[in-house]
Amino acid sequence: MGCMPANRPTSPFTPVDFQLVLLRRMADHNPDLVEDARRELGVSIADMREANRRWQAMLRSPRSRAAVSRYRSVLGEPESTAPRQIGDLACEALLWPVPLWPDLRFEVLLAPNGAVFNDWLVRAPGAPGPALRTLDDLIPWSCTVDEAARAFAPARPLEGTAPTRWGLRFTAPNASGERRECTAEFTWGLLQRIAVTPSPAGT
Repeated sequence: MGCMPANRPTSPFTPVDFQLVLLRRMADHNPDLVEDARRELGVSIADMREANRRWQAMLRSPRSRAAVSRYRSVLGEPESTAPRQIGDLACEALLWPVPLWPDLRFEVLLAPNGAVFNDWLVRAPGAPGPALRTLDDLIPWSCTVDEAARAFAPARPLEGTAPTRWGLRFTAPNASGERRECTAEFTWGLLQRIAVTPSPAGT
C-alpha cells in the first residue's frame, strides 16, 4: 500500500466563515434569503455546513477560548467600542462590521467581569433604522430586536428555541389600522418572521 497523505493544516476560520455561521442559523426560516446571501459570498452549501461544523467544534472544544477571545481571533479587533448600560449592569459593547449587512454590526456585550453578556446583530451607529409603523413593515431581515421592541412598545420578550434565537410579543396595526397581536422571531438579533394571531370569529 502507498503512504497515507499527511494531514493538511486546517485553514483559519475567517470573517466569511463567521457570516456563514450566522446564515446557517437563519436558513430554517428564510432559505431563499440565505441562498441569495450565500451566492453573494461565492460559497457552496457544503462550505456553509463546514463552517458551522467548525464553529460548533470550537465552542465544544475542551481548549476553547473565552467567547470574546474567540470573536477577536475570528473577526479581528472591533471596529469600535462603547460603554453600554443594561439595567444596573455597566457593559462594554464591541462592534464588528458584517459585509452581508452593511448597515448592521455584530455586537458583543461584555459584563464587568469580562464575560459575554450578549452577542447579536444591531444597527450600525449613525445608520438610519427602518420605519416600523405597521405589520407590513415587519419583513424578514428588516429590523433588529431592539428596533422592533422600541417601535411596538410595550413588547414582551420570549425565550427562544436556541441560544441564538429570541422572540417578542406585541400588538401592531395592520394596513387597515386594526391592532393585532403578533409574535416576532429573531435569529442572531435579526427579524426572521412574524406570526399574527387570527382575529376572533365574527370580528
